Amino acid sequence: MTSRATSVRPRPRRAVRHLLVGLTVALVAALTPTGATAPAQAAPTLLSQGRPATASSSENAGTPASAAVDGNTGTRWASAFSDPQWLQVDLGARATISQVNLLWEGAYGRAFQLQTSDDGATWTTIYSTTTGTGGTQNLTVTGAGRYVRMNGTARGTGYGYSLWEFQVYGETGGTTPTCGSTNVAQGSPATASSSQDAGLAASAAVDGNTGTRWASTASDPQWLRVDLGSTRTICRVVLTWEAAYARAFQLQTSADGSTWTTIYSTTTATGGTQSLTVTGSGRYLRMYGTARGTAYGYSLWELAVNTTGGGTGEPPVDTTDPRNPNLGPNTFVFDPSTPTSTIQTRLNTLFTQQETNQFGPQRYAVLFKPGNYTADVNLGFFTQVAGLGMSPDDVNLNGHVRAEAFWFGGNATQNFWRAAENLSVTLPAGQTVERWAVSQAAPYRRMHLRGAQNQIQLWNGGDGWSSGGLMADTRIDGLVVSGSQQQWYSRNSEFGNGWTGSVWNMVFQGVNGAPAPSFPNPSHTVIPQTPQVREKPFLYVDGTGEYRVFVPALRTNSTGTSWYNKTPAGSSISLSQFYVVQPGTSAATINAALAQGRHLLFTPGVHRVTEPIQVNRADTVVLGLGLATIQADNGAVGMRVADVDGVKVAGIMFEAGTTNSPVLMEVGPSGSSASHATNPTSLHDVFFRIGGPHVGKATNTLTVNSDNVIGDHMWLWRADHAASGVPTGWTLNTADTGLTVNGDNVTMYGLFVEHYQKYQTIWNGNGGRTYFYQNELPYDPPNQAAWMNGSTRGYAAYKVADSVTSHQAFGLGSYSYFNVNPAVVEERAFEVPNNPNVRFTNMVTVSLGGVGTINRVINNAGGTANAANQQVYLTTYP
Repeated sequence: MTSRATSVRPRPRRAVRHLLVGLTVALVAALTPTGATAPAQAAPTLLSQGRPATASSSENAGTPASAAVDGNTGTRWASAFSDPQWLQVDLGARATISQVNLLWEGAYGRAFQLQTSDDGATWTTIYSTTTGTGGTQNLTVTGAGRYVRMNGTARGTGYGYSLWEFQVYGETGGTTPTCGSTNVAQGSPATASSSQDAGLAASAAVDGNTGTRWASTASDPQWLRVDLGSTRTICRVVLTWEAAYARAFQLQTSADGSTWTTIYSTTTATGGTQSLTVTGSGRYLRMYGTARGTAYGYSLWELAVNTTGGGTGEPPVDTTDPRNPNLGPNTFVFDPSTPTSTIQTRLNTLFTQQETNQFGPQRYAVLFKPGNYTADVNLGFFTQVAGLGMSPDDVNLNGHVRAEAFWFGGNATQNFWRAAENLSVTLPAGQTVERWAVSQAAPYRRMHLRGAQNQIQLWNGGDGWSSGGLMADTRIDGLVVSGSQQQWYSRNSEFGNGWTGSVWNMVFQGVNGAPAPSFPNPSHTVIPQTPQVREKPFLYVDGTGEYRVFVPALRTNSTGTSWYNKTPAGSSISLSQFYVVQPGTSAATINAALAQGRHLLFTPGVHRVTEPIQVNRADTVVLGLGLATIQADNGAVGMRVADVDGVKVAGIMFEAGTTNSPVLMEVGPSGSSASHATNPTSLHDVFFRIGGPHVGKATNTLTVNSDNVIGDHMWLWRADHAASGVPTGWTLNTADTGLTVNGDNVTMYGLFVEHYQKYQTIWNGNGGRTYFYQNELPYDPPNQAAWMNGSTRGYAAYKVADSVTSHQAFGLGSYSYFNVNPAVVEERAFEVPNNPNVRFTNMVTVSLGGVGTINRVINNAGGTANAANQQVYLTTYP
């Protein structure tokens, strides 16, 4: 495909553009009658110039959204070549809008709307056309809001949308917000007094699909309730009734879901579609039916809720200065002018504190602005080091970014919870070895180790083991040496001098320079391409000093990195569009920010919540720094994501509290069914912990109900063996299951699930795929009776439900270490339906040190792993 940079395409000359603008101004002046007296009013002000701008997409890094509001008619924003697309500017405060000027490049919008919003989520159209002709459009409008956007629905050319300038004129301040058109109920959690059957659940009335419905049992009264996530000012409710309608009902709001206020009431309704103007506020809204219009129950195709966008009764949500953000006291940002001694002293202090601090509450992020540095970064627990450039090569550290295991006698099997991202490293003269001796939850992501003579060692170099890690979107100029590393997953990376080493389970996917496929000797599973993946969003600083978050685009059938010798595809979001979450912030405040259309940036620390963080808006980004941790207290769910497109959750750890939670994170409500094939939700470096610093309890850990979700490196872990005085025990840290997948076409890359008390992973959806799976069974069953699944000895490490008709998995390992009672037996590691479309490739079971037994690898196939035969391999099933 020819790139835009080289395609032949007419462009307006810059001088002509200036002439046209000048003529327009002159013509307006000439048409003003001499001596006419204008009404007494303030002249409209150009409000948009230099303000934060975002867009649905950018064609490339040289055509960002900010270029349309920079006052320079020689720079432009250009979108991807698809419909719809939008460009949005944040005016910083509410304003009355009187004029919008669009200076189109050759690629213009034929059909578009101009829209305003008070929260960036609920939009009101103030101008619309389907016959746009491009050029310069000076449009007189009437509207008000903090945000203004051009929402393009049909392009005028085969290219995208392209604006030299997007100018918004008006006066700050404004009148009462207008009622928006966005349905804030869509995808929100819904419950009902009853459902006629499982196919007519409450969630069907808020799924945006007018072909699905909720239906109650045939009795009075009945109700349907939706949770909007935070208190909202409600101005309109639209009820789309099926034939079984309500003759008498009320619309009611509530702050807590128990005390209700009626905002609308009727006894003479006739069904059909009712668009009801209301005035009220609340987090919860319900339709409360008291008399049916037919002999059947109540039945709604859809319940839609519109708001004015303002929250009421919620704590204030701070704005974020994108040039000087408050990233918290545990984030350290360095620039090239910082003295080397200052940087190294800080790094040494952090490492001394964190080298053995695997269960403390401290979290840290060390960030380097673009430039060159001399530094030795030795990472301890809960420390992230990252560059703030658009490319890893924008930040070069002359020195090391390393993980060692000297604190544990060279054994790196407990080197967890640390991260290196978005940096290039040049080793000191005369040194050729970089050490990254880690196990779970320690990503080496978007890194560049320079120098073909160098090697990176994934172990401690001769005196200990290491047990599993991730390398993704990374360029190693030299050689990767795995040594005693027991298992490893490498994705979309480039190894200049290849890879050497193998123990049990090495998986390479989309890797240039991967070794030849061979299993089990050596145990190399090689998958040429990655079918569909989005790289992890990251924080960076642009050339003007503004902090932004880059969201990489979805890639299909990819190999190699997203950035080396290429321009990364994706979109950029100003940090002004984020709410920066500090420890101690309530879930109510976080949800208020989300309801206002903000993304979330969690600063390093432990963030305790007593109600779910509710992510309802499509394309929301939730990004954590320094392995920021969300702890679910009082039995709460940590986070719920609605069944919407394109949510990204990255760099977050979830931790169970001492009161049992039903689940720590849920992606999509139960019964989710919408397709997100073109814009899936994705989870990147998302980790879970049951127990550790304290007793923890959660029945389930992560439940995925939505379709098409992508998991990009996750570790789900229950604490089951003593370390540093941590409370452990079969009846203390209780958790049934790590991962439950109910959605269809869900893909997991680099999945680690360990030590749960029933199934480690349950997969109920069709079309699932897992690339690399690592599991340790629970160490601590006190006896065989405690480790029984009915009449079966134990629960499989990976269970595919009997109802599933299609599933694929590559490179899987499950290990036993029943040290409390070595006589305990696991009947089989993997349990799947016998179906030719359910295929498992390259499996290994291990009895660690011969402690405990795994009788079969998959179903009744494969040998027994025990003291006499500690490793068993199986290449295919069926």
